[in-house]
Amino acid sequence: MTPDSPDYPPPSGPGAASYPPPPPPPPPPSPADDSPPTMVPADEVGATRTVGQSVGTGALATARGLRGFARGTGRFGRATFRQARRAAGAQGAERSGLNRLIELHACNAAGDAAFAIALAGTIFFAGATSEQRGPVLLFLGLTMLPFAVVAPLLGPFLDRFSHGRRWAIGATFAVRAFLCWVIAGAVTTDSFWFYPAALGVLISSKGYGVAKAAAVPRLLPPEITLVKANGRVSLAGVVGAAISAPLAGGAAYFGPEWALRFAFLVFALGTVAAILLPAKVDETEGEVTIPAGKTGGPRRRGLPPKVAFALRANCGPRLLSGFLTMYMAFVLRTDPIDGWEDRTTLLLALVIGAAGLGNTLGILVASLAKKINPSVMVVVALLADIAILVLAALFYELLTLVALGLTVGLMQYLAKVSLDSTIQTGVPVRAHASAFARGDTTLQMAWVIGGFLGVVMSWFPTFGLPTAAVIIGGWAIFALRSNPNRTGNAQPSVPADEPSVAPPRG
Repeated sequence: MTPDSPDYPPPSGPGAASYPPPPPPPPPPSPADDSPPTMVPADEVGATRTVGQSVGTGALATARGLRGFARGTGRFGRATFRQARRAAGAQGAERSGLNRLIELHACNAAGDAAFAIALAGTIFFAGATSEQRGPVLLFLGLTMLPFAVVAPLLGPFLDRFSHGRRWAIGATFAVRAFLCWVIAGAVTTDSFWFYPAALGVLISSKGYGVAKAAAVPRLLPPEITLVKANGRVSLAGVVGAAISAPLAGGAAYFGPEWALRFAFLVFALGTVAAILLPAKVDETEGEVTIPAGKTGGPRRRGLPPKVAFALRANCGPRLLSGFLTMYMAFVLRTDPIDGWEDRTTLLLALVIGAAGLGNTLGILVASLAKKINPSVMVVVALLADIAILVLAALFYELLTLVALGLTVGLMQYLAKVSLDSTIQTGVPVRAHASAFARGDTTLQMAWVIGGFLGVVMSWFPTFGLPTAAVIIGGWAIFALRSNPNRTGNAQPSVPADEPSVAPPRG
């Protein structure tokens, strides 16, 4: 026997080597299954292995690509955020604290954009039909009339408590956050509280505009002018609204209440950011206030003639902006342009969007232009608005309406920049805050009056634009008659070296 034979006994003993047991014999083939075993060709085995490896490799590459894309997007987002913050703090803005106000204004614009998108499809404009126009007009009239009474009080109220400007700005955010949450519930339940809450949001938004206008001069660094600072703040608002609009639109897809809750979050964040503004916003040392109008004594007078003229001229473009916002919201739904009967929402978006684009172009023009003559620019704005109104009234079609919105938005901002420049050069530095507060309050009032006229004139779509042209033309004549350059009364009533204004109270 050999060691390989199955009968060879394994060695035993302490010195014996260990051999593995022999493998068991294979089982005999089943008699019922006499078919030959299935053989897989070598090429198919390789193909199967190749497909599996390709799928696995592709999945791994996709995962790596997604991770790389996420990392790249994150880096891009962080880089963009850093660049935006660096731009906001350029030319001494970070040192003075103006960058914080710039970022706060972006937050304000983001919240206002979310609020506007949330209400775009609700009773404000969804009911703008011939059958429901009466109740909607009554609602808009009731909301505008109280605001017309409240708006003139905002500037003097904030002047009286100018030492608490941060808390005043923060209060406008906190009130809007709370009311947006209330409206979110009222929209789903058709509650009556929808109306007063919406009015409260509008008033708080206008109050923020007044408080912000008065706070900018207090944070102005010496490296930039007031016009540049206001342009930078306005541009931040455009960026904030552009970022917020698609997010709010996505939330509104699930219902307007979700866009309102998104606005609540934005306004809540703005409340904290407003309180964290630099303490310099609350400083009133050395500042003076400007009376609302002339009084008996020669030492107490109103705004300088150049500033008063620029403010009157600005009321024309601002009134026209309010008029077109309300007028187009109704007329383009009830009496759309021929061929756009089934696309009224898109038609309205094109016209209102053109106005927003014009406002953005105005920011760019003001930022890039080396010099703008304020006294000439306010007159050009008035005349351009009148010309485009007449053109749109004669040729009522899509192209002229888009041109109308674009021109109104552009001229409104350029006129406002001219007003800012006039206040900077015609009013003492210590009175800038008061002058900006009063000027912004007047412009907000003009917008409200224009919006009310737009609602009324929407009853007569054929005469709406011609009537607006007549109104703006008449206002232009009134404003030009008070031009100090024409009358020769170019001396400011408040000299730049010795301000003859009343001291602040409170």
